[in-house]
Amino acid sequence: MKIVEKSEEIQRRIEEKFSRIGRGKYSRILKMARKPTRDEYAKVVTITGIGIILIGGVGFLIYLILSVYFKIP
Repeated sequence: MKIVEKSEEIQRRIEEKFSRIGRGKYSRILKMARKPTRDEYAKVVTITGIGIILIGGVGFLIYLILSVYFKIP
């Protein structure tokens, strides 16, 4: 099989998979999906940032407790 035939076959498979996206089990979700508004995006970014900071703070507290009380480096 030549390289051109091989690439055509790969392209055909990719196009076949993408053509089924709108008809599969997720089609209703894809049809309902929309771009978030600026306000929604800002809320998601804020909540995600707060979560990252909280998880980092908890990890740092655990590190401090272990390093001060138990002398673990």
